[in-house]
Amino acid sequence: MTVSPTSLILVAFLPTPRDLEIARLLGWYRIPLRSAPKVVAVDYLAFYQPASFGERGGRIEFVSAVRGHELTTRAELLRDEADHPHAKEEYYKIQIGALEKLSAPILTDKWKRITFFYTTGEYFQNAKSVNELIVQSDERQLLWRSLRERAENEQLYKTELPEADIPPEVLMALLGIKEMQGEYRADEET
Repeated sequence: MTVSPTSLILVAFLPTPRDLEIARLLGWYRIPLRSAPKVVAVDYLAFYQPASFGERGGRIEFVSAVRGHELTTRAELLRDEADHPHAKEEYYKIQIGALEKLSAPILTDKWKRITFFYTTGEYFQNAKSVNELIVQSDERQLLWRSLRERAENEQLYKTELPEADIPPEVLMALLGIKEMQGEYRADEET
């Protein structure tokens, strides 16, 4: 894994072992919009495992690169839970890369209630405990400035569609159009 000292990392609460399996197998993590942190455009997610993980609770064992995010509903994410009370609520779907297991987990010193917090790659690389991930004083201002810049850059519209020179006949076949009926004009009425 290539977490650099300047990487922005969101430490994220992983509610259940099922959520870990979703992240591992399907490559995404969900965050309810109503409780989401202000910025989700980070470089990595580090997953905090609570007591629901039994003996493996109270630690961070996995980290993953963030590939992108989108807004959707819980019902779209978890189709087998269409009747869930929160099914219609909006969620961030964070697309992630492969989970990387840390060589040594980052443990909590004592019981902690964690939802989300930010840290840097430098803190993450050196931490032995969750408390050591907390960015201190002057560096905290730098972290917030970086997060603010990231949020502003995310609002710029970008597209990464490949340039494609597709012949009209192929495009028509792909779209299921049987024959071309002349040139389309926006001012024509139907």
